[in-house]
Amino acid sequence: MRILGINALFHDPAAALVVDGRVVAAAEEERFSRRKHGKRPVPFSAWELPEKAAAWCLERAGLRPRDVDAVAYSFDPALARPADEMGLADPWDHLRLTYAREAPGFLATALPGLDPEAVRFVPHHMAHAASAAFATDEAGAATSSVLVLDGRGERASHLAARRVRDRLEPLAAQDLPHSLGLVYEELTEHLGFLRSSDEFKVMALASYGRPRMREELRRYVYPTGDGGFRAAGVPWRELSPPRGPQEAWTQDHADLAASAQAVLEETLLDLVRWLHGRTRDSLLTLAGGVALNCVANARIAREGPFSRVWVQPAAGDAGTALGGAMLLAAGAGDDVAPMGGADLGRDWSDAELGAWLKTAQVPFDRPPDIAADVARALADNAVVAWFQGRAEYGPRALGHRSLLAHPGHAGNLERLNDVKGREQFRPVAPMVLAERAAEIFTGRMPSPYMLFVHEVAPEWRDRIPAVVHVDGTARIQTVDRAAEPLVARMLEEFERLTGLPVVVNTSLNTAGRPMVDDPRDALECFGSTPVDLLAIGPYAVRRGAFFTADSQDSQNTRDSLESLDSRESLREARDSRDAQDPRDSGDPRGPDSGAPGRDARDARGAPGSGGAPGARPVRRAAR
Repeated sequence: MRILGINALFHDPAAALVVDGRVVAAAEEERFSRRKHGKRPVPFSAWELPEKAAAWCLERAGLRPRDVDAVAYSFDPALARPADEMGLADPWDHLRLTYAREAPGFLATALPGLDPEAVRFVPHHMAHAASAAFATDEAGAATSSVLVLDGRGERASHLAARRVRDRLEPLAAQDLPHSLGLVYEELTEHLGFLRSSDEFKVMALASYGRPRMREELRRYVYPTGDGGFRAAGVPWRELSPPRGPQEAWTQDHADLAASAQAVLEETLLDLVRWLHGRTRDSLLTLAGGVALNCVANARIAREGPFSRVWVQPAAGDAGTALGGAMLLAAGAGDDVAPMGGADLGRDWSDAELGAWLKTAQVPFDRPPDIAADVARALADNAVVAWFQGRAEYGPRALGHRSLLAHPGHAGNLERLNDVKGREQFRPVAPMVLAERAAEIFTGRMPSPYMLFVHEVAPEWRDRIPAVVHVDGTARIQTVDRAAEPLVARMLEEFERLTGLPVVVNTSLNTAGRPMVDDPRDALECFGSTPVDLLAIGPYAVRRGAFFTADSQDSQNTRDSLESLDSRESLREARDSRDAQDPRDSGDPRGPDSGAPGRDARDARGAPGSGGAPGARPVRRAAR
C-alpha cells in the first residue's frame, strides 16, 4: 500500500508517505512555505493544506498523486460536536468542520490526479497514538501502552490506549473542555507569549520560579483517578498580572509558570500510573503536543511505573500525518516498520550543494574532512551553522540543521540567544556520544531526540556551563555513531582538541522563523546572522572570506567552481551514483522485487530530487 498522510486542520500542517509499511518521507509545510508552524490555528485557516510537503513526499518516491492507494487525513469530522456543546468559546469552529468534510475535494484540487475517494478520515488522537506506538524502535513495542495529550481533537483532549500487534485498543479519553494542552496554551498567552507556538518558553521560564501557587491551581487542574482529569476555568489574572509581549517577566510570572508545570506533571503521573495499572506493559510511548514537554517526560521516566518511555520526535500535530498513514497501513495488513530516525526530510547531493554555492557566488572551499574542520572552528570558539543530510521531522534540531558552539564558555548561551534573537532565559542543548553520556548526565538513556531533561553531574557543570540550565539540568541529544557517523567524528575531534565530549546544539533558525531546510535557507540565515562558519555538506563557507577579495578562500572558491562548471558535471554525478546504487533507480518500490527492501533505512533512502537552480535532479540514497 502507498499511503499519504496529511495533517492540516489545526496547526503544523505536514505530510508523510508510507510505502508497504516503510516510512519513505515526512516533512512539515513550514519548511517549504517559511511560515512558522505553517499557519495560525484559527478556523479561517483550516482549509490550508500541506501542498508543498505532500508534493515533495510523492516526488521523493517517484510517485504521482494517482499512484496513491489511500490518503489518511488526521481528523474525523463525524466524531466532532459543536464547540458550544463541548464548552469551548469558539463561535467559528463550525468552519473547521466544514473544511474537514470537504478535505477530499480540496486534496484532489491540490494534488491533480488524486482520487478523492482515496481519502480516509482518521480520528485525530488515534493518529497521534499510532505515530508513537507504531513508529518506535523499542523492543517489545508490539505490546505496549500509549498516552496522547494535546489541546484538542474532535471532541477530546486525551487518549490512553494499548497497542496489540497491528491494532490500537482505546482504553480512556478525556472529553473537552477539559484539556491540559489548552490550559498550558492559556498560560502561554497570559505570560505574553504566542499561543499554540511558544509553550516551550513557559517550560523554560518555570525553572526560574517556585511552585508557590500550586495549591490554588490544583483546584482547577487535577486527575480524577479513573484515567481522566479536570483542567479548565483557571482564573489566571487572579494568580498574577498578565505580561505584555514586550514587557520584562517578573518573579510572579516565573512562579506561576513553575506552579502550572508542577500540576501538569502531577496529573500526567496519575494518568501514567492508571494506564500501567490497566496494561502492566513495560513500554510507554507518548505523543501529542504535551509530550514535547521534556521536563514532564523526564519525571514520567524517573517516577512512573513503566521501565521504558519513548516519545515521538514529531509529537505535535505534524506527527499525525505519519501516524495516520501508519494506522491505515497496519489496518491494510502491511507490516509497519519503525520510523528509524527523525531525518525524513529533504537532502541534496554534494554536487547539488556545490551548484547552490556557485549560483549564490559565495566564497567557499572543500576541506579534506568537514567534521574535523568544524571541530577546529568550535575549539576556537566559532559559531557554526551545520547543514548535513536529510532535514529533521519535528521541532528539534538533531545534527542535521543545527547551530553549534563551544560549551565551555558560559557566554556562549547569551551569544547564541543573541544570534537567534530570542529571550535570554532560554537554554541551549548539548549533544554527546551515546557511550559518553552517562559520565556527564543522569536520566533516561539513550535520548536521541532531545525529549527528556537530564541532571548534569556537579563536577561537569563548571566545565560545560553554556548548556547547563538554571536548575542544573540539560536537554541532551545522545548521538549514535552508527546512525550519525559525521556528527560522531566531529564530537570526537572536538574532544581531542578541548577535552570536552560535548558540543552545544540548537536549531538553525532565528526567532519566529522555521528551522532552515534547503540550501537557500541556510545561505540566507548565514548571511543575516553573526555565524562564523557554514558547514554545508562537504563545503565550508567562512564569514571572513566575504570581506577579503584576494584571500586563499577566494582562490579555493575559484578552484571549486571550476570543478562544478557545467550542468554536465551534475548529470555525470547523478549517473555515477545511480550506477553504484540500484536502490536509486527511478522505481520507488525498489529494484527487481516490486516492493521496498525489508530494511527500514533502505525505505527511508528512497529516491529523491534536489532543487539546485538550473540543475537536473540528482537521485541519491538517504545516507
